[in-house]
Amino acid sequence: MTTPYVPPKVWTWDQANGGQFASINRPIAGATHDAVLPQGQHPFQLYSLATPNGVKVTILFEELLEAGHPAEYDAYTISISKGEQFGSGFVAINPNSKIPALLDLSGPEPVRLFESGSILIHLAERFGAFLPASGAQRTEVLNWLMWQMGSAPFLGGGFGHFFAYAPEKIEYAINRYAMETKRQLDVLDRHLAEHEWLAGAYSIADMAVWPWYGQMVLGRSYANSAEFLDVDSYKNLKRWAEAIEARPAVKRGRIVNKTYGDLPHLAERHSAADFAGLV
Repeated sequence: MTTPYVPPKVWTWDQANGGQFASINRPIAGATHDAVLPQGQHPFQLYSLATPNGVKVTILFEELLEAGHPAEYDAYTISISKGEQFGSGFVAINPNSKIPALLDLSGPEPVRLFESGSILIHLAERFGAFLPASGAQRTEVLNWLMWQMGSAPFLGGGFGHFFAYAPEKIEYAINRYAMETKRQLDVLDRHLAEHEWLAGAYSIADMAVWPWYGQMVLGRSYANSAEFLDVDSYKNLKRWAEAIEARPAVKRGRIVNKTYGDLPHLAERHSAADFAGLV
C-alpha cells in the first residue's frame, strides 16, 4: 500500500513531479524567450507539429489543394520538447502556447488563428469547402467537430497520459480513462454503422476526428493501447478510419511537420514538390 495523498491547502508547483513533459509544463502563461518566427512566401503560414491536433490542419490544407483551391501554405515545425511554443513570436499568435497556430496573410490585414477547430472553420469558410454554408448539414458537421474538441482531452490528456506517459502506472486513473475512451469509440462506431462519414459528405468533422480516433483504431496511438482497448472490435469505426487513411491528401497531410515516429518526416512544407519520394 502506498501512502495516501493528502492535498495541501494551497497547491505549489514541483517540477520534479511532472513526468515525461515536466521540462515544458508550467502553471503560468507567456513567453519565456524572444524568438522571431520564420515566414515564407505563401498566403498561409502554419506553425505546428504532427500531433493529432496539428495533423487536422495539414490534412485540410492538402485536401483543399487536392480539390483545386488556392490554399498554398508554408508549414514550420514548432518543437514542443524544446519549448519553442514559448517563444515570443509564437505566443503573439497563440497566447495559449499550443500548436497549431496560423497566420492568414491573404487579406488586407493579417489574421491570427489558434485552436485547431477555429482554424478548420476559418479555412473551410474561406474556401467554401468541407463545411456547408448553412442548414442542418452545417450544424451536424459542427456537432461532431465540437464533440471532438470536447472529447479528445479525455483520450489524450487522460488515457494517453496515464497509460503511456505518467511516471507510474495508477490503476484507478488508467481504468477511469480507458472506460471513457472506450465509450467514445463506441459513440463513433454506432454512428458510423449507419453513416459513411460523420456528417453527410466528407468534411472538417472527419478531418478533426480521424487523427485522434482513426489513428487509435489503426494501432498508431500509444504503444500497446490497441490491444488493451480491443480496437478491432469497433468495425465500423475501423472501416471509416481506413477509408480516410487511403486518401492522397491525408497521406500527405499526416507527414507535414513530422519529426518523430515511423512515417516519413517532412519537418517543413513549402510546396507540393516537398513530398517527392515520401508519399
